[in-house]
Amino acid sequence: MPVLKCARRQCYAGFRTKSSNMQNGTLLAAVDLGSNSFRLEIGRLDHGRIHRIEYLKETVRQGNGLDADRNLSPDAMQRGWDCLARFGERLAGFRKEQVRAVATQTLREALNREEFISRGQKLLGFPIDVIAGREEARLIYQGVAHLLPQSSERRLVVDIGGRSTEMILGQGLDAHTLESYRVGSVAWSMRYFPQGLFSARAFELAEIAAKAVLDEAMTAYRPQAWDAAYGSSGTIGAVSEVLAAAGWQPDVVTREGLDWLLDRLIKAQSADRIKIEGMKEERRAVIGGGISVLRAVFDLLGIEKMQAAQGALRHGVLYDLVERDEDLTDLRTTSVQRLAHNFNTDRVQAERLSQVAQHLFVMAGSSLPKAESASLQHQLGWAAQLHEVGSQISHTYYHKHGAYILDNADAPGFAVHEMHRLSLLVLGHRGKLRKLEADFEDRLFVQQLLCLRLAVILCHARRDPDLKGLQLEWDTDPGRRFMLTCRPGWAEAFPQSAHLLREEMLSWQKTPWTLHAAGL
Repeated sequence: MPVLKCARRQCYAGFRTKSSNMQNGTLLAAVDLGSNSFRLEIGRLDHGRIHRIEYLKETVRQGNGLDADRNLSPDAMQRGWDCLARFGERLAGFRKEQVRAVATQTLREALNREEFISRGQKLLGFPIDVIAGREEARLIYQGVAHLLPQSSERRLVVDIGGRSTEMILGQGLDAHTLESYRVGSVAWSMRYFPQGLFSARAFELAEIAAKAVLDEAMTAYRPQAWDAAYGSSGTIGAVSEVLAAAGWQPDVVTREGLDWLLDRLIKAQSADRIKIEGMKEERRAVIGGGISVLRAVFDLLGIEKMQAAQGALRHGVLYDLVERDEDLTDLRTTSVQRLAHNFNTDRVQAERLSQVAQHLFVMAGSSLPKAESASLQHQLGWAAQLHEVGSQISHTYYHKHGAYILDNADAPGFAVHEMHRLSLLVLGHRGKLRKLEADFEDRLFVQQLLCLRLAVILCHARRDPDLKGLQLEWDTDPGRRFMLTCRPGWAEAFPQSAHLLREEMLSWQKTPWTLHAAGL
């Protein structure tokens, strides 16, 4: 049976936030779908700090259920679904903007992740975001930094998870070097200790293999680049607890301590025979892989001492929820601006397109709650600002190159599916629609896409368009038709725009949707 834990109430004294629209007393929840454990953290916002209300953890071990073809087994999916159903019951009554669920390496790898996520979202009652490795690293650092005293020290943060290890360099609340490596406690335990058997030779091979993966970290994360090393969550927290129980300094992992623990594991010969005070039952099966990776990190980076941090990924997710509530501090907006700057897009045209597209989207109407409608408008605005990122590569096929860039870019703040949606909008903002591998049953995506394409047409001359008397409506009677109405004389005043709109009507005839226009 999964292990379910509820920790005592805790105050995050160092959890400072920027100004937010959220009211004091707002409950926030973060769900972390890790490779070894699923975790639920609930906190209350109080004058820029978050106080823990509840913490639940279940040892799900999804990472063990990933087969050689990179598919999650039915048993692994069921364990995850059962846990999400329990979390979903606890989150009943929460609003969408109060909860964020993130999935990490196992679901990044799983080819059948959509099957798991589709049902998992229904059971949880909230969307599940698969986040990229560097985005996971950024959120981990935010969680750690906000629970540490603020200082000017340069920090190395390491998080050894079930199937990935994140390393971050930062100072204060700002992370500046982030990386994620595909090595972790679950993966290494399965590979080098498959029957849970421990030997000196098995640990030696596991450490060598871990160093081969982590070798490139030696340059970026060299000892001269940081003043103090912190370990977040998982393996490092478990090791520090064992060492503290054995009389070592609490919340600290040292080389000597790792040597002592390795010796104890080798003497035990197997995970089943481990008898070490402080070693939790659910940690036994993955401690071999975890210790191997941690020792490799210590050796490669010249670490003598690592402090066990209180903050973790889930705390960073909570902090990010607060930032997302304040448009001006939403990191995704900054990421979009950075991408647009790096690819030298036409800022004035992008902003013009963004405003026109969002104006059309609002005009077309939606019965969604205000917050969800605003989120879709933001997405559309970001797509407009990035629609020309591929123009530095090719003028003719810039939309295709732009879509590829967005699907593969590291964009802090964005989940994988969010970047993919932006890439589809950029790919589809011009040209034939049938090239899109998109869900044309999704009316809101279709509405976003149509508004972006219409904005491109209306702004084709790279000047502010005349929108007076222009109306866009979703005809709810047939359900799959949009109606564009132009004022009398508009087509004669803007013949090129009218021509492009007539071409646009023909393009939509090859989809399940139609665009009708009056006044052209």
